[in-house]
Amino acid sequence: MKGFRFSAVEAAIKKPGRLDLALIFSDLPAYVAAVYTTNKVQAAPVIISRARSHNGSCRALLVNSGNANACTGEQGMADALECGRNTAEALGLSDEELLIASTGVIGQPLPMERFRKGIQPLVDGLDQGTLDHVAQAIMTTDTFPKIERRKGEAGGKSYSIWGIAKGAGMIQPNMATMLSFLVTDAAVDKAFLRRAFTEAVDGSFNAITVDGDTSTNDTALIFANGAAGNPRIEGGTPEGNAFLALLHDVLLSLAKLIVKDGEGATKFVEVRVKGAADNADAKKGALAIANSLLVKTAFFGQDANWGRIICALGYSGARVEQERVQISFDDVVMATGGVFAGGDAEAAGTRVLQQKEFTVSVDLKIGSGEAAVYTSDLSYDYVKINADYRT
Repeated sequence: MKGFRFSAVEAAIKKPGRLDLALIFSDLPAYVAAVYTTNKVQAAPVIISRARSHNGSCRALLVNSGNANACTGEQGMADALECGRNTAEALGLSDEELLIASTGVIGQPLPMERFRKGIQPLVDGLDQGTLDHVAQAIMTTDTFPKIERRKGEAGGKSYSIWGIAKGAGMIQPNMATMLSFLVTDAAVDKAFLRRAFTEAVDGSFNAITVDGDTSTNDTALIFANGAAGNPRIEGGTPEGNAFLALLHDVLLSLAKLIVKDGEGATKFVEVRVKGAADNADAKKGALAIANSLLVKTAFFGQDANWGRIICALGYSGARVEQERVQISFDDVVMATGGVFAGGDAEAAGTRVLQQKEFTVSVDLKIGSGEAAVYTSDLSYDYVKINADYRT
């Protein structure tokens, strides 16, 4: 990737033995677009980065795992500002040119001595590090790093979009995911970058759920530094449409990886609702199904219990006319006209649920609205992981 450098170190923020402090740095001034958690309880780094990214230009990101620096009061804010200030000074930047992100345990103060010791080695390692190292450093309960790369072309110049994400639990973002960072060397119009990123996030990270929880630290952002030397990409052009498609592809692929890595997950499920009064209604219905604990445990138990699905539709807030509803597992129709399809549907539906990946399709037969949400099942291991999270 032209014009970007990466670094990650082991600072032992929560415990030793893994990378947990990382840096993304643009050699050139870069436009930035970002979205943050809608949770009313927000971590110090979210508050700081939201203000700094508002002007649309930044050069670097400091990120740690192992400690969320959330619900840590005035001291947490002061600590976050100090971490940012020390890093910016070592990079030769102003404080405002550096964004901050954190993930980990809520309510515990940052171990500042470990941060202070880690900053200079982090900056010194920019010529040796890779994006893969950063992806490893932001993991918490993730079982694998999540990385996607795509290439595009504009005005005869090739450019790249690279992205990473972390997340396995506390996932129903309502904006982004727990953490996701993208870089591109494409030259992109600032206003278009913001519109494109928001639109792509809505169709990807805002369409996943693992457990219905929205984090205090959710942050998703993209840096664009123009190092590829292409003519500036504008909205409403073929080049803009191509950039948006690539961006959406990267984000959706990362979002799906998060669901596949859902804490304790054994199934990856696409819930697709069509025939709704409008797209918003379709999204309501799909999210209600995807978040239902009874539906998710049925997925885990491979129980073709379509009754739980129509029940979730009924309380979703979407317009539903029971006698019109059709529900299918892949191509197996389980219910039509709001009643059991009969015949061999039960056995065939069970065979579908025995797969690791499948689609639940709902046709409300009311209008033209449609939406897709991606979810996982709910297993014994989800409870075990979250019961022991702080230890």
